[in-house]
Amino acid sequence: MAVGGGAETIHRSLELPPAEVIFGQTAAMSRLHERLTQAAATDVPVLITGESGAGKEVLARLLHQRSARAAAPFIKIHCPAIPPALLESELFGHEPGAFTGAVERRIGRIEQANGGTLFLDEISDLDCGAQAKLLELLQDGSVWPIGGGAPRSVNARVVCATSRDLWQDCQTGRFRLDLYFRIGVVELAVPPLRERSDDLPVLVAYLRRILNAAYRRSAPPLSADAMQLLAAHPWPGNIRELKNLMSRFVLFGSEELIAAELLPATRAAGAPLSLREAARRAGLEAQRQMILGALHAHHWNRKETAKALRISYRALLYKLRDTGIPSRRSLGGSPPVE
Repeated sequence: MAVGGGAETIHRSLELPPAEVIFGQTAAMSRLHERLTQAAATDVPVLITGESGAGKEVLARLLHQRSARAAAPFIKIHCPAIPPALLESELFGHEPGAFTGAVERRIGRIEQANGGTLFLDEISDLDCGAQAKLLELLQDGSVWPIGGGAPRSVNARVVCATSRDLWQDCQTGRFRLDLYFRIGVVELAVPPLRERSDDLPVLVAYLRRILNAAYRRSAPPLSADAMQLLAAHPWPGNIRELKNLMSRFVLFGSEELIAAELLPATRAAGAPLSLREAARRAGLEAQRQMILGALHAHHWNRKETAKALRISYRALLYKLRDTGIPSRRSLGGSPPVE
């Protein structure tokens, strides 16, 4: 009996970061932690949403680890990695003679997850045929292998993840609306790293520790200037991007590398800026964006903006000058409101 290739087994211990590293200390992550804990105590399907690299798989693993199914298989399938022509066979299995080359029975990933958790990463990439079969599994707990004459009963908890807007995909017909409601009984929305910069210190410390051990290095903690650069960065690649950056820091031991990678435009006459100067500029830019946002929100009323930023009016005027923010008049609009 052949087993679906690439299945992730399964009974081995799932190595996860500590909860204080996964969830940090921001309010949004605290609410996410509470919601995950509640969902783990049930068997309902869970949909994990968030940008690429934000940590959706870690949450799926933690959900499995905290559930009553923790001792059973955790089977992951990354939907975009499997060609559409092979996807149904990988998920649902097949019988001998089901198609050319099918010489023996193959157990699909769903059956491999029996008793445990099936994690479908980037479920938006499932084609219509696979979506219909997955809906049948969620409705009555059965799967039909390709070429099979009868359904097979499977008891697996389904956890899905996506970086796409599935609701929008439903409106365009790309994703089944009935399946969307089935997989999203509980939704766990992971905020991007740029919205949880207060968690950077604990994430950086954890990554430095595990990467030092993995690479047999002894990279020191990052300086305050380097941390300021990290806090000002928008992190389009989220935690995956942070891990890659920390890997290079641990390997090469240079904070100047961080400045060069995060601020590639901070070179003048071919000479890189010092880390301190790069951090200063990054801090000013972060302040500039924050002040601009507050000004727009308060219709360029500078006194209201100062109150919203919890600084004095005079301090706001200094910061407007230091960050180079023009007045409303110079932008072609009405004069600024005092």
